[in-house]
Amino acid sequence: MRNLSVAVSDGLVNFRLLCLGSVAEKVGRSISRCALEDLLNGCSHLEVLALMFDLSLYLRPGDGRIFGLVSDRLTHLELGHITSRMMTQLLTSTEISGQDSNRVTTSTVLQNVQRLRLSVDCITDAVVKAISKSLPSLIDLDIRDAPLEDPRQVSDLTDFGLHEINQNGKLKHLSLIRSQEFHPTYFRRVSDQGMLFLADKCLGMESICLGGFCRVTDAGFKTILHSCASLSKFSIYHGPKLTDLVFHDILATTLSLSHVSLRRCHLLTDHAIQKLASSLKLENLDLRGCRNLRDETLKAVSHLPKLKVLLLDGADISDTGLSYLKEGVLDSLVSLSVRGCRNLTDKFMSTLFDGSSKLALRELDLSNLPNLTDAAIFALAKSGAPITKLQLRECRLIGDASVMALASTRVYEDECPGSSLCLLDLYDCGGITQLSFKWLKKPFFPRLKWLGITGSVNRDIVDALARRRPHLQVSCRGEELGNDGEDDWDSADIHQHIEAQEDELEQWILGDEGDVEMEDAEDESEEDASEED
Repeated sequence: MRNLSVAVSDGLVNFRLLCLGSVAEKVGRSISRCALEDLLNGCSHLEVLALMFDLSLYLRPGDGRIFGLVSDRLTHLELGHITSRMMTQLLTSTEISGQDSNRVTTSTVLQNVQRLRLSVDCITDAVVKAISKSLPSLIDLDIRDAPLEDPRQVSDLTDFGLHEINQNGKLKHLSLIRSQEFHPTYFRRVSDQGMLFLADKCLGMESICLGGFCRVTDAGFKTILHSCASLSKFSIYHGPKLTDLVFHDILATTLSLSHVSLRRCHLLTDHAIQKLASSLKLENLDLRGCRNLRDETLKAVSHLPKLKVLLLDGADISDTGLSYLKEGVLDSLVSLSVRGCRNLTDKFMSTLFDGSSKLALRELDLSNLPNLTDAAIFALAKSGAPITKLQLRECRLIGDASVMALASTRVYEDECPGSSLCLLDLYDCGGITQLSFKWLKKPFFPRLKWLGITGSVNRDIVDALARRRPHLQVSCRGEELGNDGEDDWDSADIHQHIEAQEDELEQWILGDEGDVEMEDAEDESEEDASEED
């Protein structure tokens, strides 16, 4: 970072976009405040700034004023983590500049910021008020926290804090989320009254995402839906009091919802989704964690002509329910997740991927399905579906045969034959042995960028694979893969062709080159082990 700041101060670069992570943070070194000050001061043309590290580790409470050095052209600001106190001071700090003793506030410099994304220790009334007052051009606000303990009333968000939002009336997109990552805490001081305040200030809102509002009932959420006539994206996370009644009279509104997310809203039933499905413009429906949803939900959404994303993790659905998707929506569906839907068997895969129609499906999450076997993956491979992202983690009956079948599929794009998969998650699949690793080597899976595997299978071979494919990110600890947004899975345009000629799976069954490849893998493992000794 020191070299970068020197280059900037010498005028060698004129950045308009700067995204800075912290290598120093990973190795326990300190980031110099002076280096950060020089960096911000030197970027006179900066329009987008993302500091993706914990600023609270390197800046003192009074250091927030250094953001007053940022270019007044800045329109997008993203901060990896900062305390609410420091953020409030950042927006309200004042300095004396020059002999004229002009008062320069950070908020004056940031007055053109239109998009603000940040993670704080605790969302408070004070920080919400400071943001609303100091950023008059703000259009998009995304703020989230993950408290380590239940906040005190003086340092928490209340109904009065929601009343402060969007004082300038320009806000179009709002996201307020309290995560339970470290502690099971919620916005316990926000009630339906706060939703009334918010709805009154956000009549022109186009997207709203609210997470962790445990005291808000159907009345509060309905106020939002019925007040914001331009709303197209509506998301509620961890809404323990949200029920079907929220959507009971949704036909009485003029809403044209395209994205709806109702994650972990346990009281919802099929009736709510039947009402939602009346909005034929739905493109994205996230129902993860809604455990009371059954097959009637699938029957309702099967008639949505534009549906591209359907996430059903943990729902109480069956093979019969998923067969309803075959009637229409499967032709438009790009992403499907049935993770943890424990009633499912191989039968639904045979029904959906019978090869009778051309599928748009790119992403498929089949994780944690205890009854799923290799036969389901055979049906997928045989269908020619152009899958780029396949998650099979914690499927105990999935084994080496599935990897061989996937490796043997054919896609031709830019004269590069092979599997279309960019991401394959096999973590904790009970039947995976070292035999699978010879099918994970080149030339198989030529587009693969992320691989999840259980490292205990054979650590030496896992390490050898990572060295042989340096651009492949291999995860052995159970991390979720591919969530960094670098690749747009939906944009893939892959045309799959099944060759009539003998493929690698057949060759392995006939016992020719497969044995040679396996011996090579074992030899590499032994050589690596001897070198380390």
